[in-house]
Amino acid sequence: MKTRAPHDLATAGTRERIVRTASRLMQRQGYEGTGIKQISREAGATLGSVYHFFPGGKQELGAAAVRLGDEEFTELLRETLDAEPEPEKALPALAASLAEGLRDSDWLDGCPVTSTVVGTASGAPGIQQAAAEAFARWRSVVAESLVATGFAAPDAEDLSHTVIATLEGAELASQVARSEAPLEAAGRHLARLVASYR
Repeated sequence: MKTRAPHDLATAGTRERIVRTASRLMQRQGYEGTGIKQISREAGATLGSVYHFFPGGKQELGAAAVRLGDEEFTELLRETLDAEPEPEKALPALAASLAEGLRDSDWLDGCPVTSTVVGTASGAPGIQQAAAEAFARWRSVVAESLVATGFAAPDAEDLSHTVIATLEGAELASQVARSEAPLEAAGRHLARLVASYR
C-alpha cells in the first residue's frame, strides 16, 4: 500500500532516518535485496548507530519498517474513509489514491508491508508478526467504518477481508502492468460489492 510523501530525512532523528530509509528500500528492493550497509549509507548513519537502535539487526529493523508502513497506510485509510461517509464512494477514491502513488513513484512503491514480508515470513517471525498485525489493523479500520455507516458487524468483518485483499492484489497488478487500470477496476467492483449489502 501507498506510503505518505517522504518526510524530510535531514531533520529527522537518527532512528527515524534509519527506519524510513529501510522502509523505502525494502519497499522497492524487498527484504532480501536490502542490506544493512546500504540502509546505513542512505540514512546517513553509521553501522554502529544502526545496531545501537536495532541490536537484533536486520530482522528487528525490518519489523520496524513494516510497522512504519502499517502506520502510514492506516492513517491514509482512516482519512479516506472519514472524508467520504459513503463507503461506495470512499473505496474507489482509495483505489485512485493508491494508483496515484504508484504512478508518481514510477511504479516502484507498492505496498511496503508486503514487499518486506514476502519471502521472509518463515525465517523472520518478528516481521511476519508485524505484517499480520498490519493487515488486521487495516481490516479493523474498514470494518469499523462500515459498521459506522450502517452495516451489520458480521458483514462488515467479511467485507473488510475482501476490501484489503482486493486492494493488495490490485496494487501489485497495477505495479507489474505499470497501469492504473487494475486498481481502478478494483475500486469500481468493491463499490458495487459493498453497495449490494445495503
